[in-house]
Amino acid sequence: MKLVPLNSIFNIEYGNKLDFNKMVKADDEKDGINFISRASKNFGITGKVKEDALHEPYEAGLITVTLGGSYLLASFIQPDKFYTAQNIKVLKPIHSLTFNEKLFYCLCIQQNRFKYSSHGREANVSLDNLLVPIAMPKELEKVSLNNIVKDSSAPVKETKIKLDVSKWQHFKLSDLFEITGSKTTPLKKLEEYGVGEYPYVTTQATNNGVSGFYNFKTEEGNVLTVDSAVVGYCSYQPQAFSASDHVEKLIPKFELNKYIAMFFTTILNLEQYRYNYGRKSCQERMRKLKVKLPVDEKGNPDWQFMEDYIKSLPYSSNL
Repeated sequence: MKLVPLNSIFNIEYGNKLDFNKMVKADDEKDGINFISRASKNFGITGKVKEDALHEPYEAGLITVTLGGSYLLASFIQPDKFYTAQNIKVLKPIHSLTFNEKLFYCLCIQQNRFKYSSHGREANVSLDNLLVPIAMPKELEKVSLNNIVKDSSAPVKETKIKLDVSKWQHFKLSDLFEITGSKTTPLKKLEEYGVGEYPYVTTQATNNGVSGFYNFKTEEGNVLTVDSAVVGYCSYQPQAFSASDHVEKLIPKFELNKYIAMFFTTILNLEQYRYNYGRKSCQERMRKLKVKLPVDEKGNPDWQFMEDYIKSLPYSSNL
């Protein structure tokens, strides 16, 4: 995606540079004006003040960015009119942006925090020229913030389940999955198809192995993928995708769902110590691999236990 300076998307200026302690505090918080400091929570709001005849408050909907303090580049869309303290910059879109687009750019700005330090390399000078994507990915336009679960840590099931691995048994991975390769798609070809809804799975061991989304697919979803180039990182791909070189597929011979998939990816990622650049997680080695799994009364893999266990974990409601 093309990157452009932040000041090509926003008009950027320093805020009011006011001192909260010298402002007249609002008698009624409902009627007061938000005062934005370098705080990293609650939109940066320190308190409510009365309107100052000498200073015009900023309008709601603009973005504030902290340039100093302990949490640099804390970025918020301000919900109401506001004043700012020192070391705050105010961003006003040059062209109209949706709420989702503003939120996207807040996250882009915050992702650059690692470049700066408090009382060292602060962002006063370089924020305006910070490189950000020229536009928000189209798939994010469909995201409804109303659907975001507030309590993200809630499990699907409240019942706590303990693991007792003493009764688990070993199973050959090749008895549970068809182990095969995926079709390699060069990144240049994907760029010709353009950004879209299908993930591009690579050998990276972060972000579920996905390096981007494009309007092209070669593989069906509901499979596990394994990196056979480096450490054998395993991930679950719920939807159709394309892949880079050295991405192997584990196609289930049983009814796989996202909960059982999470159980398996955890088990298989524990096997990473076996692999390195000189001893890769190739198809042949995976076919010989045995994994230890919970079993039912008949000695078969206990799929229901695996599903219930994952559902009992914090954050499982977000899967």
